[in-house]
Amino acid sequence: MIAAFQTDAALLADVHTASTECDRLHLWWLGQSGFLLKHGGSFLLLDPYLSDSLTLKYAATDKPHVRMTQRCIAPEALDFVKLVASSHQHTDHFDEATLLPLAEHAGGITLLVPAAVEDQARARVDGHPRIEFIPLNEGESTILDGWWISAVAAAHNEVKHDDEGRCKFLGYVIQRGGFSVYHSGDTLWHPGLVASLLPFQCDVALVPINGNKPERRVAGNLNGTEAAALAKAIGAGLAVPHHFDGFEFNTETPDEFLTTCARLAQPCQVLRSGERLTLQK
Repeated sequence: MIAAFQTDAALLADVHTASTECDRLHLWWLGQSGFLLKHGGSFLLLDPYLSDSLTLKYAATDKPHVRMTQRCIAPEALDFVKLVASSHQHTDHFDEATLLPLAEHAGGITLLVPAAVEDQARARVDGHPRIEFIPLNEGESTILDGWWISAVAAAHNEVKHDDEGRCKFLGYVIQRGGFSVYHSGDTLWHPGLVASLLPFQCDVALVPINGNKPERRVAGNLNGTEAAALAKAIGAGLAVPHHFDGFEFNTETPDEFLTTCARLAQPCQVLRSGERLTLQK
């Protein structure tokens, strides 16, 4: 198993001692597509998967989800996090085994979800009284605890809408303190993606690199080349890959991503699970 960069008490110490100066934004990769953001003493958690629920669910099937990387933190240890965003309803992005203990230990959380799947999300946590849902659709924005969050459509594998025309898969652009971060959720390149992101002048693009291989029998994502090219196309100051080293059957190495970033002169950084990236204005 791949060792996390730092775990548990060491990770918490890093989170709590990271500067609260407003000219800095801190970001930790928590594995798969999960990230923790900190700015000015406020926190935002994106797509956390901090359990082994999928490994247990698929253990006796022909599609085992064997964990590759050590879990860096238990959800109940993040009891200071009050705001969470989920990009869609796949369990590695909306995990009841992460969200429920987090809500209990935090004394309640606000959970942002695509409006098209709000009912499904509520049902999955059995209407938990300590989870307040905030629905959002593509093209909409909201301000929560000082975080400006804007939704853009994601294609997984297609841009899908419900009967009311609301998008089922989203990416989010998070803005605070003059910083702008794009979190892709799960997505392929689709018409309108670049145009929807260009106005934000993103400092960081968090992009998936595991690719789209039908033989895996799961919806796919950008590969390393496409992820690097997307970051370049939207003018991202830095590209950071995610959705790799999570499960043995659905991963790629960052090599292709790094090679393409070098060719495109796209600045990039590969994090290890539990590792921090700090941006400074």
